[in-house]
Amino acid sequence: MKRPLRRSFAVLVFVALVGAASLSAAVRRAVAPAPARAPPPPPLDPARLNATLLRLAAIDPSEAPLRRDVDELLEGRLPASAARARSSWRRGDRLVHPLHLHHHRFPLPRRGRYPDEDHDTLLHPLPRHEQQLHIDPALRRALRSWHRLRRYDPAVLAGLPSLLSLPGRIPSCAVVGNSGILLRAHHGALIDSHDAVFRLNNARIAGYAAHVGSKTNFSFINSNILHLCARRPGCFCHPYGHGVPILLYICQAAHFLDVAACNATSSSRHGSPISVTDARLDVLCARIVKYYSLRRFVAETGRAAEEWDRAHDAAMFHYSSGMQAIMVAVGVCDKVSVFGFGKSSDAKHHYHSNQKAELDLHDYEAEYAFYHDLAEHPQVVPFLKDAGFAVPPVVFYH
Repeated sequence: MKRPLRRSFAVLVFVALVGAASLSAAVRRAVAPAPARAPPPPPLDPARLNATLLRLAAIDPSEAPLRRDVDELLEGRLPASAARARSSWRRGDRLVHPLHLHHHRFPLPRRGRYPDEDHDTLLHPLPRHEQQLHIDPALRRALRSWHRLRRYDPAVLAGLPSLLSLPGRIPSCAVVGNSGILLRAHHGALIDSHDAVFRLNNARIAGYAAHVGSKTNFSFINSNILHLCARRPGCFCHPYGHGVPILLYICQAAHFLDVAACNATSSSRHGSPISVTDARLDVLCARIVKYYSLRRFVAETGRAAEEWDRAHDAAMFHYSSGMQAIMVAVGVCDKVSVFGFGKSSDAKHHYHSNQKAELDLHDYEAEYAFYHDLAEHPQVVPFLKDAGFAVPPVVFYH
């Protein structure tokens, strides 16, 4: 009977010793000073931070691939980027324009989307990659000139009236965005009261006139819209009518072929051709939006501005169509009113469609910060203050 008792007593002693050792270690950890943490980096001097943002905003990582695309087009080859997108135009046709066109009077869609009753529509054949592109000499000159102008020159803003062949500045302009918040108010009559109305990306107006107005003087689109249109039967080069000028900024060099195709239609030859925005304006817009995106990134994350590239697809990052439309209006109008810019959780993304969200290549919050400065403190907008002219009054209707 003594052996089991001795074993039990030994176990109890062992457990007590282990517990005491654990308690002693826990007490030592509790009273021991915490390891020293590295102090946070001192905040960057505002002037130095701004200089860094300006320097980084001037870097364009898309320039090298764009240069390759332009060179391939000039050599008569379909750029790899366009081939991956299953381009809409046919290769190997020796025409004045590089697209095979079907000149046909197309009836107005039943839903009454567009005001004009006849349009020129594009066929949408798939490319044959083994064939050579035959680029019209006029298109070659346009492509070379456009790429040669891709440089920083903020003075382009003051020269926009002459570049767009306007007789002078326009007294008042309305830029109408596509946000669903437009449906909350009846601004249609106010919009139409302006001397000129800019609309974006072929947004529908039929059925929405009370909210968005019915007048259109300028249609502003990005080249992706035209390119996708060319791939769909029954899509028209001039959805608002032959007399409404279209301003288009180029997203891919290969989209010059879509522009040339539309400009070769009878409606463009006898009406208003599609005009490509001056590449200097593209560079100015890109720098402004990237600056505000960099500034927002640093403020919200506390990380170095040089890390911005890791959080964005830098080569694909781009300003929105609406931002550049506002910049064009600032350059050609004496007073600018802006409608339909902004988001709300209880409003549709686009008032005329069921699209849920926008592409990640835009930073809308950064653009909203730019719009605030443009309306309230235009003198602080970087790069814009180098344009050499007074920014006209800009009012945003929310």
